[in-house]
Amino acid sequence: MSYPNELKYTKEHEWIKIEGNNATIGITKFAIEQLGDIVFLDLPKVGSSFKAGGNFGTIESVKTVSDLFMPVTCKVTEVNQSAIDSPESLSVDAYAKGWLIKVEIENVPADLLSAHEYENYVVGGN
Repeated sequence: MSYPNELKYTKEHEWIKIEGNNATIGITKFAIEQLGDIVFLDLPKVGSSFKAGGNFGTIESVKTVSDLFMPVTCKVTEVNQSAIDSPESLSVDAYAKGWLIKVEIENVPADLLSAHEYENYVVGGN
């Protein structure tokens, strides 16, 4: 499986596209495949603030409920209502239309992974 090079990744399987002081955040295709059929998303309200590593919501599949972890310290500026209304759509396109939230970044941690590093991480069985 290949991962878009323009994105950064976390070991918790979120992706982030950083554009200046703004970013778009989603969940990786690998995580979606591991979860199975996604049936529900609980995402934060616009204006909510988070620290890097904090829980910002949950994703529920027919198999399990998993926490979503914030890759950066930020404030939420937009929530993908389409993903909330049709969570199964994440399995169709995890990267372009499958974003979860958009944020204004306060700072970016140094431990985000490149596409190559993330691929090596998931191939290693983590």
